[in-house]
Amino acid sequence: MESQNFMHGPVSTNGTQVQCQHANATLAIALPIFMFAGGAIGNLIAIIVLSVSRQERKSSAFYTLVCGLAVTDLLGTCLASPVTIADYLDEAVMCNPRVCEFDSFLLLFFGLTGLSIICAMAAERYLAICCPYTYQRWRVDRRLAQKFLFFIYISDILLCSLPMMGMSKSNLQPCGQWCFIEWRPTNPVATAYSVLYGVISLLLILGTIVLNLAVCGALLLMRQRTAQRTVTTASVGQRWSALSSAAETQMIAVLVTTTVVVLACSAPLVVRMFANHFMAENDSANLAAIRKAAVNPILDPWIYILLRRSLFRRLLGLYRRCRSTRRSSSPKTQRNQLYPELMRERHVFTQLMCNANIMTQLPATVKFTPHNAESLCQT
Repeated sequence: MESQNFMHGPVSTNGTQVQCQHANATLAIALPIFMFAGGAIGNLIAIIVLSVSRQERKSSAFYTLVCGLAVTDLLGTCLASPVTIADYLDEAVMCNPRVCEFDSFLLLFFGLTGLSIICAMAAERYLAICCPYTYQRWRVDRRLAQKFLFFIYISDILLCSLPMMGMSKSNLQPCGQWCFIEWRPTNPVATAYSVLYGVISLLLILGTIVLNLAVCGALLLMRQRTAQRTVTTASVGQRWSALSSAAETQMIAVLVTTTVVVLACSAPLVVRMFANHFMAENDSANLAAIRKAAVNPILDPWIYILLRRSLFRRLLGLYRRCRSTRRSSSPKTQRNQLYPELMRERHVFTQLMCNANIMTQLPATVKFTPHNAESLCQT
């Protein structure tokens, strides 16, 4: 069948349709390949960046959890993306029930594991800042973080394997590239599993938000109390810079940024799991939620790469230089020589809590000075 083109003569409509189909197919398969390459390369670079960090950072619980999240994202990308690429090449791949169940397991497991590790990172920072004595008594370190990561993996594997044991059913999504558990199952057991998975994911999201708000609130409260004290004549900004080390500030920046990315990618899927029980199914919204969850492992590693220590210190130094430039143009104020002991990169509770206790509990006859701060903290 041919149609007349008044500018270029006869054009084959069937030939044009075939060319458009080939172009769309090429574009469609290029997207999962790009996602696979971006996720794998990004997570490998992130793991290398974390591995070459300083020894005291590598031995901390927080960066052990960060490295565990990077490894988890790398595994998720390397296991899930090849299945999706194979389905683009051959549409019969996902029609295999075993492959469909495996793909559904990957989405369930890596989505829940990412939320669990993020919540563990928030809990570690909360204990370190808000409950320093509990943090020290429980000996939260690299080994404890590794044990907790192992517990997260085992528990999530058991929970996400239940659909393959017959507790729920995995269905091919309308787009044909992903499989997931039934959105609105008729079987009571399958319904209970769907609700259980959604409730656990929702509790992890809410726990992460509450812990992060508590950490930020505690830091702001400490800053306010520090600003109200007349221990030294230094400006508020100088005292806050002394009490907040770059390492701890970087941890908070990594935690908050990673939390925002993970929640933005994982929360829509959790919302759709509950919405499909009470409203009519929306295939386009379900597909969009699954695609957002698939993007999460690609975005996470670039947070560690862009917020690495060297870049963070450069940005912090640039900010301080700009601030000092503005101050130099204003009338000079009396400045205090900040003591180097507080500028060391040590845990935040040894910097913030120790000085707070000293300033509130010292007798009136003893004066808190930069020279006796270190000895008072040790005693």
